Amino acid sequence: MEAQMKRGFLEACVLAAISSEESYGYQIVKDVPACMELTESTLYPLLKRLEKAGCIAVRSAEHNGRLRKYYRITPAGRERIKEFLAEWPSIQEIYRYVEGVQS
Repeated sequence: MEAQMKRGFLEACVLAAISSEESYGYQIVKDVPACMELTESTLYPLLKRLEKAGCIAVRSAEHNGRLRKYYRITPAGRERIKEFLAEWPSIQEIYRYVEGVQS
């Protein structure tokens, strides 16, 4: 998948992964669909961008003697998901066009 397009899908998947309850990095990697090929080295810069954009909030808590960061979605993050879903008809239209040209 092309890098820019994948970035948008990854953002939506990460926000969706924490939309019902807060989570931490390793769990988010496991929760995102495997086809997205999300790794921790890709995830953490993405989480920083989402935090800077106000889409997620972060808290630290001790877990087994170590600090772990937990991420939760904010109202701005929920809005970002809505915007992503609103684009779906356009994505389908582009897909149908490309598919039709190849037939």
